[in-house]
Amino acid sequence: MLFKDIIGQKNIKNHLIQTVENGRIPHAQLFIAPKGSGALPMAIAYAQYILCNNNAGENNTGNNACNLKFEKLVHPDLHFAFPVAANEKVKKHPVSSLFLETWRKFINNNPYGSLFNWYQQLGIENKQGQIGVDEAEEIVKKLILKSYEGGYKVMIIWMAEKMNIAASNKLLKLIEEPPNKTLLLLIAENEGQIIKTILSRCQILHFKALSESDIRNTLIIAHSIDENQAAKIAQQSQGDYNKALHLLLHNDNETIFEKWFITWIRTAFKAKGNATVIHDLITWSNEIAKTGRETQKRFLLYCSQFFRQAMLVNYQAGNLVYFESDTSGFDLKKFAPFVHGSNIEDISKALDDAIYHIERNGNAKIILLDLSMQLTRYLHQKETGVK
Repeated sequence: MLFKDIIGQKNIKNHLIQTVENGRIPHAQLFIAPKGSGALPMAIAYAQYILCNNNAGENNTGNNACNLKFEKLVHPDLHFAFPVAANEKVKKHPVSSLFLETWRKFINNNPYGSLFNWYQQLGIENKQGQIGVDEAEEIVKKLILKSYEGGYKVMIIWMAEKMNIAASNKLLKLIEEPPNKTLLLLIAENEGQIIKTILSRCQILHFKALSESDIRNTLIIAHSIDENQAAKIAQQSQGDYNKALHLLLHNDNETIFEKWFITWIRTAFKAKGNATVIHDLITWSNEIAKTGRETQKRFLLYCSQFFRQAMLVNYQAGNLVYFESDTSGFDLKKFAPFVHGSNIEDISKALDDAIYHIERNGNAKIILLDLSMQLTRYLHQKETGVK
C-alpha cells in the first residue's frame, strides 16, 4: 500500500512520514477515524514505509522485495488483529490468524471496507464479532519474538473498540512497555468505546471525513465516470469512500432500506390514536429484527440521514439535498414539514439510543418497537412558534 494511493488525509500522511524521518516513531498509536476515511490503508502504508526503509516521502525507493511482500500482505513482520466470530469453517476459538487468507482478499477488494462488509466476507453478518482474550494472547506471542528481518515488527489492530475488557487488560502491559522496535497501530471509529487505560498509553491521531472534492476526483480517475455523477455520489457519501463505492455500484441495501423506512413512517403516522395499527408496527419491528445486528444498525443510520434530508427540504436548503425516492407515491416535499427544529433532536437521539442498545445485544424486537412508538409521538409534534 503506497501513501500516494491513500485518498486525501495529507496532514496525517506528512505527520507519519516525519515520525520516520526524524527517528521518533511512537510505539503505540491510535487512529480514530470516521467510516471510509482510510485509516486502515494509511496504517498499512505507514508500516510499509517503515519496514521497507522507504524514503523521500513515498514508498517507491526502498527494498523492492519488501515492497512486493506488502503488495501481497505477506510480509512476516506485518501482523493483523481484527474482529472475528465462529463461522462454518472455524467452529470455536476464532482468532485472526485463522482468517488471514479471507482478510487479504477483503483488503485487496476494498481497503476502505466497513465492519459490515468484513462480517459479510466472513459469513457472520448475523453475529457480533470481537477481539477476545484468545486474540490478545496471540498478539503477545507474536510481538515478544524477534522480527524475521531484523527491523521493526508492526501489529495493526483494526476496529480496536471491539476488544472486550479481558483482551484490553491483557494488552495493557504490552502497549505500555513493548519489546524493542515494536509498533502497535490501533484503528477505531468510536473513541468512547475504548477503555481509558489504553487511550492514555497511545498517541492519538484523529482522521477527518474525506472531502467531497477528494472523493469526486478519485471516482473520476479510478472509475472513469463523468464529473456530474461523481459530484452527486461524493455529496451523498458524506465523507465515506466505501459508501461512495456502494452508491456507484447501486448497492441493493439502499433500495430495501428506503422501502423499510417509508413503510415505517407511514405506519407511524396512522398509529396515533389508532390502536389497531399498533399491530402493524409490531409486525414491522419483528421483520427488521430478523436481520443481522449490523444490518439493523446500518438501517437506523440510514433513517437518521433520511430525517435530516427531510429537514433540509423543509427549510429550503435544496442545494444540500441528494435524496431521490424510488418509491411510488412517496413525495419527500410532502413529508418534510413533519421534520423540523422542534423534533429532529428527539428523533436523532431515539435513533442513536436504539443503535447503542442493539450494539449491546439488546432484544431488537423490543428496541425497534419502542423506537416506533417514540416516532409516532415525534412526527405529530408541532414546530414551536408555528401556528
